[in-house]
Amino acid sequence: MDNMETFRKWISESKRIVAFTGAGVSTESGIPDFRSADGLYHQKFEYPPETIISHSFYERRPAYFFRFYREKMLPLGFEPNIAHKTFARWEQEGRLSAVVTQNIDGLHQKAGSQRVYELHGSVLRNYCERCGKFYPAEFIRDSEGIPKCTCGGTVKPDVVLYEESLPQDTVEKAVNAIAQADMLIVAGTSLTVYPAAGLIRYYSGSRLVLINRDSTPYDDYADLVFHDTLGNVLSAVQKI
Repeated sequence: MDNMETFRKWISESKRIVAFTGAGVSTESGIPDFRSADGLYHQKFEYPPETIISHSFYERRPAYFFRFYREKMLPLGFEPNIAHKTFARWEQEGRLSAVVTQNIDGLHQKAGSQRVYELHGSVLRNYCERCGKFYPAEFIRDSEGIPKCTCGGTVKPDVVLYEESLPQDTVEKAVNAIAQADMLIVAGTSLTVYPAAGLIRYYSGSRLVLINRDSTPYDDYADLVFHDTLGNVLSAVQKI
């Protein structure tokens, strides 16, 4: 039995699949990632992207942060692709129990997924640091300079910046889902961003499937590995 046949068989037999997704899931919707050859880390900016989207830089240079954020990190107007739609369908069919994602674009929910644990937050949620009032992403997009609440406080995107901790409640729910999974599909992530990447070690089963265009540090740890795009691999299992 080849890898694709094995993958199909595992999907058909599983009832608690967890999908752990990274930027490679969203690049096929047109959203650029950070680490690929044409990603943000390989573009020229006055400061490295990881510096600009750090908590200390946000505190020190908020106007510059928001200029970069609006231009490079506010993925509005994009649509879910086959990966988002496939995971949503599997959830509706009772095969998939949760999506754990490092992405901040909200496309899993837009595709119909109900149980999504967003480790790094979401651009769709923004809140006033003074009074807590929430604002949609369009408010950030359409504002100029530093976005301000009606109370005068700064409206901060609810995304996890470098130097900030992951949301503990979300991490606990993600760990619980991964630990109870009968199959873990790790999709579109380089598995180099910690602590998020370390969460897959809570999976103790024997159906760890890794789908990523490039090799990852966890390739030897996986039970099945596909070095291909999500679209190509998931198109091949659509008969499920």
